[in-house]
Amino acid sequence: MLELALLFFVIAIIAGALGAGGVAGLSMTIAKWLVLVFVVLAVVSLLL
Repeated sequence: MLELALLFFVIAIIAGALGAGGVAGLSMTIAKWLVLVFVVLAVVSLLL
């Protein structure tokens, strides 16, 4: 899951550099949600 977040982050950086603001924003939003899900699952797995 963290790998996907990193992939979307890289896509956002490349799209932002090329001027595709919509794609960059969407990719960054997806990356943020994936990191959030990863952190929540990591905390849950540590508690159980």
